[in-house]
Amino acid sequence: MWGYTRIQGALKNLEHRVGRSTIARILKRHGLPPVPARPTSWQTFLRAHWGAVPGADFFTTEVWTWRGLVTFYTVFVIDLASRRVQIVGSTPHPNGLVMRQVGRTLTATDGLLSDHRVLICDRDRKWSRGVQRLLAEAGVLLQQVNSPTARMPPYTRNTSTSVRVRLGMIPPLSGDVPA
Repeated sequence: MWGYTRIQGALKNLEHRVGRSTIARILKRHGLPPVPARPTSWQTFLRAHWGAVPGADFFTTEVWTWRGLVTFYTVFVIDLASRRVQIVGSTPHPNGLVMRQVGRTLTATDGLLSDHRVLICDRDRKWSRGVQRLLAEAGVLLQQVNSPTARMPPYTRNTSTSVRVRLGMIPPLSGDVPA
């Protein structure tokens, strides 16, 4: 269904200048209600696109090496519909070269993004313009949001902890491993 502004824009493209209020009066006179309010909340967006939207994030792990304590950055992608998690890579230096490899891995023929057109992630600088360009060339839009995990369901927030526990990177805090 078209809203008043969209109808106004379409008429303007046809070189007809009509005000929004005029369009509203005409539609109301003919019994056509305004377009229902479109929900724009994060939860509504995720529900509407659940089967098509994966999310990506990093978690860190402290590892003792012969050089001392080293922080490893692990990037993972979760398919929200199936809850399938794919660990894409882990490195102590997530520079541009590593991140471009992450992009190539994700967009490979059998990569997690081969069936998706949008990837949601936070605004971390690791998702550079080069990575965004690589994903765009593969037809994937990198949608950066302020804090995706704060509003996602609990199992997405617990993914990094669960992955680290299952891989033996950290001991579980209780008897259960997070789902």
